[in-house]
Amino acid sequence: MSEKNEFVKKTSYRKKRYFVYAIVSIISLVMPFIQINGNQLFLLSFDKKQFHLMGTAFDMQELYLMPFLLMLLFIGIFAITSIGGRAWCGWACPQTIFRVIYRDLIESTLLKLRRIKNKQKDIDLSKNENKIKKFIGVILWSILSLVAASNFMWYFVPPQDFFAYIQDPLEHMFLIGIVLSIAAFLIYDVIILKEDFCVYICPYSRVQSVLYDNNTYQAIYSTKRGGKIYDENKEKVVWKIKDLPDPANECTACEACVTVCPTHIDIRKGLQLECINCLECVDACTTVMGKLGKPSLVQWSSTNTIVENKPTKLLRKTTIMYFISLTITFALLFAMSGEKEYMLLNVNKDTELYKIKDGNVVSNNYLLLFQNTESKTLTYELEIVDNPDIKITRFEPFTLSPGKMAKKVVILETDKLLVDNNLKDTPITVTIKAYAKEDPEKVKVFRKATFFFPRSDKLQK
Repeated sequence: MSEKNEFVKKTSYRKKRYFVYAIVSIISLVMPFIQINGNQLFLLSFDKKQFHLMGTAFDMQELYLMPFLLMLLFIGIFAITSIGGRAWCGWACPQTIFRVIYRDLIESTLLKLRRIKNKQKDIDLSKNENKIKKFIGVILWSILSLVAASNFMWYFVPPQDFFAYIQDPLEHMFLIGIVLSIAAFLIYDVIILKEDFCVYICPYSRVQSVLYDNNTYQAIYSTKRGGKIYDENKEKVVWKIKDLPDPANECTACEACVTVCPTHIDIRKGLQLECINCLECVDACTTVMGKLGKPSLVQWSSTNTIVENKPTKLLRKTTIMYFISLTITFALLFAMSGEKEYMLLNVNKDTELYKIKDGNVVSNNYLLLFQNTESKTLTYELEIVDNPDIKITRFEPFTLSPGKMAKKVVILETDKLLVDNNLKDTPITVTIKAYAKEDPEKVKVFRKATFFFPRSDKLQK
């Protein structure tokens, strides 16, 4: 293999990105259909007031896990940015994937309206043929937008419920309205807003500068080899090869790295917030310089490597701190999820402290609210676990369907002299255990309740 071919034959970043896009898209489409023990892999259901994570259903009262998930999301993105620049934007962001599907697949590959290598050239709509193709492209993307909008909703409404709801549209106009609104936004976003969404609307680009350091991987143009195309004021001074300050400079001024850029920037100008690290410019320069038997002038590397000729450090203070933060957050999430209860029970004391019946029988009334958070019907039972002198005198085992709630009046009584106190009523803490007969080891909860015992002078002598 010749020296020239050695640089040209490398697998392009574009093909690698397309592969990642396919994996991300497949995962996004398939994940809502995956169930574990009857629960979704991931679901935030406002309809059922549940949050599903890895096949475990959490009720809305258990959303204490959500802050940890958000922390993982943001710390993870910050860590990725610190290490690999805006790799999320260029390699996994839905906005980028949607634009590639519309621009590169539909407009360029299928309809031949533009060239992938020249993303900055507008389509010539003066030709009727191109107008028809453009219309077809809009129709195709509109269909895909409906699929994407539905896919988004599947993370809030399980697919099986979603398809059942849309079969009765008059009863579920709100859901259909949301799907159509999201689809309409995606059509406007991808066809009209395009990369302006990344540049002007997305806040992520605004924070990248504080996350980057000299060891952050990004698309970097080597001014040492290629020459300075822009002066200190960021004004372009090189338009042709003859304008290069040094004859030894290798930039061919072909502008391939510029025309291929989806956000319409010139990477030779330096770090810019519009750059999404898609590495299209790296591929373009690799092709051009490879034909000359030279490595690319634009590389995915760090400032330390390109400018300072120093090795890039992956393990440094910032990345270590991110790793520690992620580890702590994961540990807290794991610990908190381990405390999940497989049923919900609220115990409320009646406003009347107690009743004294014949024979000095003291009774306390409670209102218990049960909720079945499992995916199957369960039968619930109660018992007192820490005070044998207090008995449950009013409660019958009952069944509860998945997701349903039920209120039950429970009476606790005792005929024993629990406390001999002539001065005041005495509160006694008791522990109530509620459990499902079908799975008493897993589906069980313990709740503290206060049993009030009257002062001695109120009892019959």
